[in-house]
Amino acid sequence: MHPLITPEALAEALSARPATVVLDVRWRLGGPPGRQDYEVSHVPGAVYVDLDTELSAPPGVGGRHPLPDPERLQEVLRAAGVREGGRVVAYDAGDGSVAARVWWLLRWAGFGEVAVLDGGFAAWEAAGLPVTAEVPAALTGDAAGDVVVRSGQMPVLDADEAAALAREGVLLDARAAARYRGETEPVDPKAGHIPGALNAPTTGHVGADGRWFRAEELAARFAGLGVSGGAAVGAYCGSGVTASSVVLALEVAGVTSAEKPAALYAGSWSNWCALDREVATGG
Repeated sequence: MHPLITPEALAEALSARPATVVLDVRWRLGGPPGRQDYEVSHVPGAVYVDLDTELSAPPGVGGRHPLPDPERLQEVLRAAGVREGGRVVAYDAGDGSVAARVWWLLRWAGFGEVAVLDGGFAAWEAAGLPVTAEVPAALTGDAAGDVVVRSGQMPVLDADEAAALAREGVLLDARAAARYRGETEPVDPKAGHIPGALNAPTTGHVGADGRWFRAEELAARFAGLGVSGGAAVGAYCGSGVTASSVVLALEVAGVTSAEKPAALYAGSWSNWCALDREVATGG
């Protein structure tokens, strides 16, 4: 399954393949909760999943959004109706960087048939496709999913490995340029970046309409950063969420592949700061 799906293709899939589960993961740094938007309007049949409480472990030294406990993730996915052999499509309110967390997590969990809605909920609405405020009933018993989480199927970096990759390969920082340079830091206790990391903001993956650039455009962007096929590459961001979209973008671009994906520093800058590691500033 291609990691991106258009609104029209999703609408067709929902009518042809009822085993397709749609996850609404709208979220904002600093709130308000995305569930409020979901309760007003969402893709029919979509299930809301909360990034903070259902797709992450509690915050701590591991970062602001540590990877969830595999058993907890399995419970969440089964409650949403995800089944072995089915498909999952995730969408958010913006550029796909939060939905990419779902894409990455399911791949990490050993579930391959997962995609991000290109352009998110805004693209779905712009296409004139139906929306609803009706919340699906909770799934229990035989109606629930049966997916089995087999964690560890995507490469994950710790702080030492991220530091080594920044020296010996390519480590991409997905945050905004001002945060990367250390000019501002609205969330974490230190400003700056991991020494040797290169800046590749998630906003560079998409156009003004929130739709992802074509593979060749993404490949040219990464080539301009010195990333090419065969290079050891990884990504991080503030808490490991939006960096998932860099992993996705590298695969869409053909720089990496499903068989050899980029690595994710899951703890990201929040973990780096908690460990009091060396900080670089400037461009």
